[in-house]
Amino acid sequence: MEPRRGSNGGGMKLICTVHGPRSLPRSAPFSPHMVLSTHVKFAPFATRRRRTYQRDTSERDLSTHLETALRGALIADRWPKSGVDVIVTIVEGELAQHATIDESLEDWDFMNTLSGCITVAAAGIADAGIDCIDTISGGVAALVADNADQMGSTIIRDPSPSAANNILAACCVAYLRGREEITNVWFKGELPPSSANAYRSLIAAAVSSSRGAHQALNASLRESLPRA
Repeated sequence: MEPRRGSNGGGMKLICTVHGPRSLPRSAPFSPHMVLSTHVKFAPFATRRRRTYQRDTSERDLSTHLETALRGALIADRWPKSGVDVIVTIVEGELAQHATIDESLEDWDFMNTLSGCITVAAAGIADAGIDCIDTISGGVAALVADNADQMGSTIIRDPSPSAANNILAACCVAYLRGREEITNVWFKGELPPSSANAYRSLIAAAVSSSRGAHQALNASLRESLPRA
């Protein structure tokens, strides 16, 4: 099954701040590794459905997946008795630009949101000078029905919100390209039983998407380096 790339407009806007590494409070128990804390929050105006200032279940899920993804990339034992806070704020989500998209399809858009959070957090961590195994990046792929009767399907990389109505399954991966390792996989949906290799194909397409994000991220980080 040959994956194709969706028409993702790239309308998402994210802000990442990294606090640390800093010494843990004296009252905190001893830790031989750096203590990582992640926090993902939608701005109240980020989506068409206005959000409250307190985190909901979806934001906590995104924070958990982000922490798992980043923990596999950090060299935490180089920073004992220290902590780092990674805070990602979604200023504008992709669905906010598509007024015709049903709000019930927001769950699918969380895949793209998590992918963006992983990539922007990697940029923030690199800018903070925190040691990592490699620069991590996020990628998304979806299995989309070709027609209403769902007789055929196609794998799409970076699915756009306009394709959400026909999504059968989707996954988001956090990928370390240098070591060819996946530190986190988030899968949702149901795969057709007739296709035994659909799951592997979906993961492979998501990894391919993350490689593109990795190239863009590294180019951006190189441009931000001070010139001699």
